[in-house]
Amino acid sequence: MHLSTISSTAIGFVLLAFGPAIANETSDQFAVSLFDGQTLNGWHVSGCETVVEDGAILLKAGDGFVRSDYQYQNFVLELEWKSLQNEGYDSGLYFHADMPPEGKPWPKRYQINLRQGQEGDLIGVKDAQGQGLAKPGEWNHFRLTVKDKTASLEINGQPAWTTDQLETTGGYLGFQSEVPLGGQFAFRNIRVTELGMKPLFNGQDLAGWEGASAKAETCWSVEGGAIICNGERGTWLRSRDQYGDFCLRLDYQVSAAGNSGVYVRVPQDGNHHGKDAGVEIQVLDDPHPQYAELKPYQYTGSVYAIAPAETHVGRPAGEWNSLEVNVQGDHYRVTHNGVVIVNANVQSHPQLAERLKSGYLGLQNHSTKVAFKNLRIGPPLP
Repeated sequence: MHLSTISSTAIGFVLLAFGPAIANETSDQFAVSLFDGQTLNGWHVSGCETVVEDGAILLKAGDGFVRSDYQYQNFVLELEWKSLQNEGYDSGLYFHADMPPEGKPWPKRYQINLRQGQEGDLIGVKDAQGQGLAKPGEWNHFRLTVKDKTASLEINGQPAWTTDQLETTGGYLGFQSEVPLGGQFAFRNIRVTELGMKPLFNGQDLAGWEGASAKAETCWSVEGGAIICNGERGTWLRSRDQYGDFCLRLDYQVSAAGNSGVYVRVPQDGNHHGKDAGVEIQVLDDPHPQYAELKPYQYTGSVYAIAPAETHVGRPAGEWNSLEVNVQGDHYRVTHNGVVIVNANVQSHPQLAERLKSGYLGLQNHSTKVAFKNLRIGPPLP
């Protein structure tokens, strides 16, 4: 982003790393924690009261749905769950889920039952049964593997079922809150391995990246499993590889008045303005008084100077945010903290037709402190 009012002084930047993701740059899978043990960042709650207590997500009251920021197609999900009610407990684990229908608290499918006596049963699939492997009143471990039309579940280290009857291609992960009848449930140690997503950052060094106009080390470093721009004037960070259509996911954190951006499909010189250029996805501390008079396309997640973010859901400076950029041809869909804020194509934004269809990725240095982690890339989503 380019604004005449930007200050080069960063204020109050705090790096909060809850442990780096496991990333092997040569593999097409990416493992990341979905729960930091302290906040509900990464989750969206509807229709129920949900809190973090004793390092777990606690479904405390009401009938509702707790869903992930991102949708997942092929993955391995591992978590632990426990009912706080000894008898008559009931809840559920969702995958490939849509949002609940209007007026309903829960999605239609797919739900792995957590009801007493039916723990682990895949509702609607006759031969996918939990085999009595869950332990009432204790923490139970689930390992769910989903690939294309096939899913399998392990309960407490033992195989429970495998099915090839899935009819969906992706959707949210989530928890069913049914506290009035089924009691409270707790979930912890939630981790997903995204199959088909290639790591762009190994959490240790800048392998796979380079300074575009100078040595990256003059203003970029790796600390606590994150790529850090120290706020000094200097080069932007460019990927060594080029990309066309893709789904890019990452977490970012800005300092107070922080300003940066994610370059997409840019040429070697990083041009992201005008014809035959790439684009910039804006990253900014939107609510800072310094940015009180932003143009609509200057808010975080906007395709800069082209497609404005439709809503503003950035967290306060110093907190981590999730960002997904899904690009296919001239279609750009940006999801910010689990909310789709841009859904643009050449019909709605003709300027996109002039932009490059492949190029480098980049992390912008705008002379403020900013951090990025959990960068990964895979095929575009539908």
